[in-house]
This record gives sequence, structure tokens and C-alpha cells, in this order.
Amino acid sequence: MIIKPVNCLQDNYAYLIFCEKTKQAAAVDPVEPANVLKIMDSYPDYKLSMILTTHHHWDHAGGNPEMMEKFHNKLICYGGSSQVESVTHLLKGGEIIKLGDLSIQTLSTTGHTMDHISYYIDNEDDRAVFTGDCLFSSGCGRFFEGTPENMWAAFSKLLQLPEDTKVYFGHEYTLANLRFAQSIEPNNKEIEAKLQWAKSSEYTTPSTIENEKLTNPFLRVNLPEVARLIDSNPNSSVTDVLGKLRKMKDLF
Repeated sequence: MIIKPVNCLQDNYAYLIFCEKTKQAAAVDPVEPANVLKIMDSYPDYKLSMILTTHHHWDHAGGNPEMMEKFHNKLICYGGSSQVESVTHLLKGGEIIKLGDLSIQTLSTTGHTMDHISYYIDNEDDRAVFTGDCLFSSGCGRFFEGTPENMWAAFSKLLQLPEDTKVYFGHEYTLANLRFAQSIEPNNKEIEAKLQWAKSSEYTTPSTIENEKLTNPFLRVNLPEVARLIDSNPNSSVTDVLGKLRKMKDLF
């Protein structure tokens, strides 16, 4: 398996996934088709066969019509609702998509939108998850359509993935996320180390589930020592704390 990030718009990431055994390829959120196809040109032996859309927002799904047109509507376009432009196959989560020899597991990760899908691949100990605007590096997406309960349910699925799973996220927000994370946990050495690394890194994708457990405050709200830094009420639930943390980030 080969995964190539593709820079799009101001701070978006699209991705290309290549199955080395069968020379099949998939595009994740190809919002700027020209950028995606330029990378595809570097792999002339591979055939693009599908689009994996994480959610319906234009900066993720907006390139789908042009991609379909360029491939004469022969691509399969996956998405979580009919709001996803050019979708041909609707997903609910729990499906298995075959890309050559690769098995891609779909995860319903609602909260940012209610049609948000993440895509998980476990290929011979090489693991990857594409999280769109659900989970960022040391941060998460806004709760535009869902609730803290929806988002914690989504995070709980991601937290169950093996720790060495690489996390390919939808936006390069890492520096800003780490500055916020450090404001919550100023004594967290893992956050400080990652912040220094990110300052000298133009691109920070991918992260890992292991690193997110250490540096992402939104995944750490279930830890009492972190929760009390956010909400002084000992009776607050995990989702109460998560909702408060998201509001703090919105105003940061």
C-alpha cells in the first residue's frame, strides 16, 4: 500500500491510495482534481477506480463532479449521504470496500456532519485511517451538525484502532491545534515536543492513534486529570467536558 497526500486549496489534504499488487488506486476527498491527477501521472501503471468522500462539505466533495467527468463517469463515488456531490454508492458505516487486494472498512464518524465517514485500512501490519474533518492532528472538527455525544461516539471508534494506525486528516491545522492543546495542558511534555516539531514541519500528515492519545485534548476528555482542567464540576460527563472543550476551542 502506498499513500500520497495531495495539497489542495489553502490547507486541505486529499489523498491517493495505491494497491501495489493490483495497481488500483482510490482518491480521498479530491477537491482539486488537477492536483490529484498530477500525482496520479507519477504512477502511470495504476488505474484510478474510486472516490472515497468523507463528508458533503464543498471543500471535500466539491471536486467529485469534475473527477467523474474526467473519467467518463466510470469511477465509483462513495459517500455517507445524497448530499455528497456525484455519489454513486451510499455508506452507513460498517461496509467493506475492496480496492484491489486492500480491504477498506467504513466507519460512521458523525458529529462534524451527520454523513461523515472515515475509512480504515489494515494491510499486512500497515494501518491507516482517513478521518476527514472528524479528527485532526491534535484537534477535531467543529460540531456543525452533530452533538458532543455524536462526536464522542466517533472518537471512541477511532480510539479502538491499533495505536500504530497512521491518521490521515483533512486539514493542516496542527500548529493552531497544538497551541490550544498546550493552553489546556501546559505541563504535557508530549504536546510541547510535538509543537516544536510542527513549527519546523511544513506538512504534518500523518499522525498516529498513539500520538493522538497523548497530544489531542479532545481524545483525552475521559481522563480525570485532563477533564478537571476543562470543567471543575466533578459530576460532568465525558460529553459535557467535550462540549465545553469544543466551545473553548471555537473562541480560542
